[in-house]
Amino acid sequence: MPAKRSPRIPSYRFHKSTNRAVVTLDGRDIFLGRYNSPESRQKYDRMINEWLGAGRQLPVADEELTVLELLARFWKHAEVTYRRPDGSPTSELDNFRQALRPLKAMYADHPARAFGPRALRAVQAEMVRRGWCRTNINKQVSRVRTVFKWATSHELIPPAVYHALATVEGLRRGRTDAPDHAEVRPVPEAYVNAVLPFVSRQVGAMIRLQLLTGMRPGEVVIMRGADIDTTGKLWVYAPAEHKTAHHGHARTIYLGRRRSRWSGHSCARIWPPRSSRRRKQKRNGLLNYTQRVRHR
Repeated sequence: MPAKRSPRIPSYRFHKSTNRAVVTLDGRDIFLGRYNSPESRQKYDRMINEWLGAGRQLPVADEELTVLELLARFWKHAEVTYRRPDGSPTSELDNFRQALRPLKAMYADHPARAFGPRALRAVQAEMVRRGWCRTNINKQVSRVRTVFKWATSHELIPPAVYHALATVEGLRRGRTDAPDHAEVRPVPEAYVNAVLPFVSRQVGAMIRLQLLTGMRPGEVVIMRGADIDTTGKLWVYAPAEHKTAHHGHARTIYLGRRRSRWSGHSCARIWPPRSSRRRKQKRNGLLNYTQRVRHR
């Protein structure tokens, strides 16, 4: 497969009819001065650096920039920033997509520099009208502020715009029409055991693994035998990527010997029948450990 080419940098060119240097950015010819002069070369370097710094877009005068144009520029930044090492988008991109829908629907053509606390409260009220819960609204309003903070750092809007938006307080419990959802509690283990006879062996194995280790469903699905160190008495699962990796955390679990497949496809094979599993655990000194994890 051929290597992916990096995007081309617009070139420094000679404009014959005017005898000047020119560069074309976003479809616009920008004249740089006398061709091949030090001043024109310096201006070319500055324009290219500003263009790259703005996400391969020309800077726009803040009085001309609309909220919709601001969102388009931020989204290019978000697609690069909120992604995993393999290039796939993280869930934060979807969170921003949800947060920006009311803003886009209400203020798309509004000048970005004129978007103030009153407008942000109107977006907040629209989120309440849509039935979003209070804590989610507070998080989404914070993401809207993040967009304007990013725009301030790229000199697309005056700093006063973001500082004014920072004065808008979040919704407080009992002082808003936005609902507060009940706290999500753990499912009783009796309910989990009642489900096991009705699911496939693969899903059953994944459920039992979660009971033993406290793993999230997404962590079980991406689990591979190749990420497990089986050299010691306790096998250590050290995923290449994990949301708590900055804490130096590794999960110690019991698994079988299938080391090359995703657990979502091969859990039935790596998880032996219950009787043989308990014999293996007892033989390897793991039974007491897994019981302790399960009953925490």
